[in-house]
Amino acid sequence: MIEKAPHPEKGIFRIPALLLFILSVLLTSCKPGGDEINKLQQNVWKNPKDARSYMLLGDAFARHERYGEATEAYKNALTADPAYSKALHALGAVSFNMRNYPQALAYFNRYLELSPKDSLRLYDIGNTHMQMQQYDKAANAYSASIENSREFVDAHYNLAVCYIHTGKKKEAMAIYEWLLDKNNYLARSLQNHLNGN
Repeated sequence: MIEKAPHPEKGIFRIPALLLFILSVLLTSCKPGGDEINKLQQNVWKNPKDARSYMLLGDAFARHERYGEATEAYKNALTADPAYSKALHALGAVSFNMRNYPQALAYFNRYLELSPKDSLRLYDIGNTHMQMQQYDKAANAYSASIENSREFVDAHYNLAVCYIHTGKKKEAMAIYEWLLDKNNYLARSLQNHLNGN
């Protein structure tokens, strides 16, 4: 019995498909963090209801500035466990890094609702308002942050910058004087802002 030659299109199709598969595997492993991310993705596939696994995957994506994929992983963490509040903060941070400040603010506010007096959460909100050039709102967030952590020098510094932007130079000078004893580097940086540099 004479065998028919395979249909030429089938043979041609198989080779490119195999090459495409190999190429996609190679490209995935060549992306920043490829090996680490591949292992974390496999863990997520094995444990699709584990919020922590999604969180670790999101963190790996974020470290490699793959923010879209990080966002997806963090959202999956929240889907797996709606009470997994770390994912809210991570979503806010990723949105902030992508310069999507309104979205970052929404996530940071949801995160703040879980602990309304947390200094770091208030500080994140202040930083987001500052990036949006909403200096009065930023100043309010920094002030609230300082109320709960008086020695929070970065919050004092950012509050002074807000004061400079809103014409409250006297208040900014008071923080400058306070910073001289606490953190000379920040005090000198603030002095540059006060001098208009």
